[in-house]
Amino acid sequence: MPVELPELPYSRTALQPHISAQTLDLHHGRHHRAYVDRVNAGIAGTELAEASLEDIVLGSQGSLFEAAAQAWNHAFYWQCLHPRAGDEPHGPLAERIARHFGDVQKLREEFNRAALAVFGSGWVWLVQHADGSLAIVSTRNANTPLTGTSTPLLACDVWEHAYYTDHQSDRAAYLRAFWRLVNWDFVASQLR
Repeated sequence: MPVELPELPYSRTALQPHISAQTLDLHHGRHHRAYVDRVNAGIAGTELAEASLEDIVLGSQGSLFEAAAQAWNHAFYWQCLHPRAGDEPHGPLAERIARHFGDVQKLREEFNRAALAVFGSGWVWLVQHADGSLAIVSTRNANTPLTGTSTPLLACDVWEHAYYTDHQSDRAAYLRAFWRLVNWDFVASQLR
């Protein structure tokens, strides 16, 4: 069964003015689609042809891993965003953020520092470790916490294609837009 490009969980214009439809067309319609197409080409006729995308990420290496991890990372990233603006985390997620970071503002500051420190292309994640603690980690290129022991909760794509159309090379402006779109309900649903 081929891997499919997931539909966006909102319309292509829903994230405006923070992320434009033009950026979504490029980022989802072209970049994410290209990763999915590369995965399907790489698994055709192999034992991974019937595997889930997550299993392909966990069971591959080299260029197939890179394409599969990027496809998985992007599918996760789209779920982390929502057009509803102004929400804050609540319940158990808010309690854990307070315990591990102090408050949401401190989480954002630490997350932004990590995102601005990524040289070149990569991702920044809020993860939950096996002991229940929360942490911020960055990964380079296609790497993903999915291959480790931590559970991804929130992802921010810091590859230039995620923000160049809307913000040119101003990653800090993109991060300000990102925080206006974080889907805290999805983040909370990933807690273990």
